[in-house]
Amino acid sequence: MSKFPSTKPILTITVQMKSLRLLFERNSSPAKTTSSSSKFKRPKPSSISNGSDSSQSSSSQDPLKTHFSSLIKSTETTLQLRQIHAQILRRHLSSSANLTTLLISVSSSLKSIPYALSIFNDSHHKSLFLFNALIRGLTENSHFQSSVSHFLLMLRHRVRPDKLTYPFVLKSVAGLGLRFLGLILHGRIIKCGVEFDSFVRVSLVEMYVKLEEMGFALQVFDESPERNKSESILLWNVLINGCCKVGNLEKAMELFEDMPERNIGSWNSFINGLMKNGDLNKAMQLFDEMKEKDVVSWTTIVNGLSQNGDHQKALSMFFKMLEVGLRPNDLTLVSALSACAKIGALEAGVRIHNYFVENGLRLNKATAAALVDMYAKCGNILSASKVFEVTKEKDIRTWSVMIWGWATHGFYGQAIRCFKKMMFSGIKPDAVVFLALLTACSHSGQVDLGLNFFDSMRFDYSIEPTMKHYTLVVDLLGRAGRLDEAMKFIQRMPISPDFVAWGALFCACRAHKNIKMAELVSEKLLRLEPKHPGSYVFLSNVYAAVGRWEDVERVRMLMQNQAVGKDPGWSYIEVNGQVHSFVAGDHDHKRAREIYLKLEEIVSGAREQGYMPETGWVLHNIEEEEKEDALGSHSEKLALAFALMNTSPGTTIRIVKNLRICGDCHSLMKCASKMSQREIILRDIKRFHHFKYGVCSCGDYW
Repeated sequence: MSKFPSTKPILTITVQMKSLRLLFERNSSPAKTTSSSSKFKRPKPSSISNGSDSSQSSSSQDPLKTHFSSLIKSTETTLQLRQIHAQILRRHLSSSANLTTLLISVSSSLKSIPYALSIFNDSHHKSLFLFNALIRGLTENSHFQSSVSHFLLMLRHRVRPDKLTYPFVLKSVAGLGLRFLGLILHGRIIKCGVEFDSFVRVSLVEMYVKLEEMGFALQVFDESPERNKSESILLWNVLINGCCKVGNLEKAMELFEDMPERNIGSWNSFINGLMKNGDLNKAMQLFDEMKEKDVVSWTTIVNGLSQNGDHQKALSMFFKMLEVGLRPNDLTLVSALSACAKIGALEAGVRIHNYFVENGLRLNKATAAALVDMYAKCGNILSASKVFEVTKEKDIRTWSVMIWGWATHGFYGQAIRCFKKMMFSGIKPDAVVFLALLTACSHSGQVDLGLNFFDSMRFDYSIEPTMKHYTLVVDLLGRAGRLDEAMKFIQRMPISPDFVAWGALFCACRAHKNIKMAELVSEKLLRLEPKHPGSYVFLSNVYAAVGRWEDVERVRMLMQNQAVGKDPGWSYIEVNGQVHSFVAGDHDHKRAREIYLKLEEIVSGAREQGYMPETGWVLHNIEEEEKEDALGSHSEKLALAFALMNTSPGTTIRIVKNLRICGDCHSLMKCASKMSQREIILRDIKRFHHFKYGVCSCGDYW
């Protein structure tokens, strides 16, 4: 007997739970089986696919029914299925349970759920097989609520569920997060005597894993007969995945080592769990130990490395996968393209795009969006636009990444035009699209247009603004110097402004040298996150910009007393297919001496063009010469010097920086683009800057 806890106390939670219990009790007695189910013998595991029983087997010998069965199974579109259904109705064969079950199964597999429901509702004889086919179809199409509702309808019709019913109902319950109903179903399964069926057992453990009820999941596993444990590798895999999900890597490792047999899925599941918990070294160790690796194994590694920030290693593993002759799937390609986008690895991204072309891969919604995003974030907005234009299947994600691309590159006109095209195509905007539109307006100073979009989002599309939307409006007003309006807006927000929202106003105060408001905002920032370096650094820079060095020193001492460290600036640059990273003040690079000599040469030439180091961007009051040294070690300048040393004349230089570019680096980049006759594209945390012929695309509005 299972030690599973009694479900009776849970039944008092809601009236619905009580009624469910009554339904279960009414259907529990074998003597109460009605004619709707008495005609059927206990189905074999394969019967779910065709709904066959003794009576159906005899009817299936009818050549006409056999012919229609084969037609239904070979159907590829809903239109074809409707035509076949029409012929079945014309020939008065709609009473055939076998054909009706097949129609429901195939329409579900074609994702035509409304049609499957209409077939079910029109059926007068709702048998176990019809219910099983429909519940399975609803579950596999993520219509979890409807699946559970039809399970309850099944009980009301006094049709007894079997071992093929419960796995899909359990999955729906997990999808809805209905813990109490899951417990009740578990009790019913025990009562029906199907708890040791392999499929049901795995489904029970998987339900508890998804509900993060690992105590129950482990209990079900521990109480499983050795036969279940030895025959079902999936049972182990699901439990290992659950342990990893809640961060219990020790238990996951114990289970992994105790497995009587492992398949590739076992390795993949555990490696994925390690990756999600940030244990990259152990994950790579297990990956290297695998004797056989499939596309899922490689995808898990590529995606895991990228998700953990090791984008260079992720790309290295992706290209190694191609070398061993494995064909990547969509997730592999999307993960690799995402890694390229994160570090600005354009050459690697182009190689992946060429792989698409050379292997005849068709762009779908996911891969097209990833490719557009990669080109846009790597600084090649024109290539992003070309990929977007040739993409036939465009969903809201594809449109939003293109609008985002135009917005972050400062082309607000193209962003608006792209938005209008999306509207004309019949796709309604979502919250992400409005974030992109507000970003475009903010970067271009289109304040009134941005405010119109914000109002339209709320009143025309009934989209509730998130904190990000409110922050962008604050940024929109602040950049334009409308600080009082920005302050009033932030004070009237229906949700409490967070650190980022106040930070947007703080940056605007700094840019427009409004010391009084900056001090007020800094108090808000320090109250929200006293350990965050941003508020100290920004306030110090505000004071430095107006020469209030005593206040600068006071802020610096506060940072030291609070043990607050300033986030280091770093930059990525890709040269000849190799990504190089630099941090502020970097002297560890093997060519550091050459890099600094080249940087001195650039600064010297820029001075002749009228450049003067903007020492107001340095944190605190030091001698002017020391300030210039501090500015000279910014990571983007080191990346620029390295690129000029190692690329041929005329080559576009692309730099990715993790922080906002400072005013001094911005000025130097303009001079460097004019001196070298090159385009320099720099992506900082806010936007893209295209430097060309001594001018930046932002128009110094940043």
